[in-house]
Amino acid sequence: MTRSSVLALQSSGAPRSVCGLTSVPYKIRRSVRARHARLIVDAAGVELVLPERMRVEDVEEWVESRRPWVERTLRRYEQAASELPPIALRDGGSVPYLGEPLELRVLVESGRKRVHVKRENDVLTAKIGRSGELEHALENWYRARAFEEIGPRLDAAVARAGRNYERLQIRAQKSRWGSCSSTGTLCFNWRLLMAPPGVLDYVVEHEVAHLDAPDHSTRFWAIVDERCPQRREHERWLKRYGSALHLA
Repeated sequence: MTRSSVLALQSSGAPRSVCGLTSVPYKIRRSVRARHARLIVDAAGVELVLPERMRVEDVEEWVESRRPWVERTLRRYEQAASELPPIALRDGGSVPYLGEPLELRVLVESGRKRVHVKRENDVLTAKIGRSGELEHALENWYRARAFEEIGPRLDAAVARAGRNYERLQIRAQKSRWGSCSSTGTLCFNWRLLMAPPGVLDYVVEHEVAHLDAPDHSTRFWAIVDERCPQRREHERWLKRYGSALHLA
């Protein structure tokens, strides 16, 4: 169960919030797995995760103590988003594809039952039945392209490593760019298709290295550095701009 509230981030005389202050909206989510309260801050906003029986009032002081960190994190996300070409989900707007902008053309056709998204050169045309379908239609398009872009990269990286993998999956992980299971399934976040090619290549090499070293040991990083000498540069890019790679 989730509900919206307001995080106490500013000490002003504005409307009363949970902590008696104002300002940044956030969601409260109850979790049967949570043992302690925790704050999640990402590009989608702020979320307070609570154990099922914990009262919001019991964590007000703790939430307020996290205010500086929340403010810094939100500012960092805003700054990163401002440094990249804007993502505008509207006719005449644009979306990124492997680090380059695609002009977005949106055709709303009343009565259309199936959406259709097609790229021609640097133009991405989306035919939808209503405006609310655009984000979902674009995500599905990115997911399909992810198999096309990541599949060959993964096959080549695995061949160079002299390894095998079980299958490729494309997901929408909230906090991961990729993962490698003990059974050899490699998963990648479709949002990587919005990043520059070198960043995508790095994440592929990162996960393939896990086929040899399942942890993040010194040996693992030595393998990654050998296969991707610019990995620190790509890591910094993801850390700074990864939060801005979203359609919502």
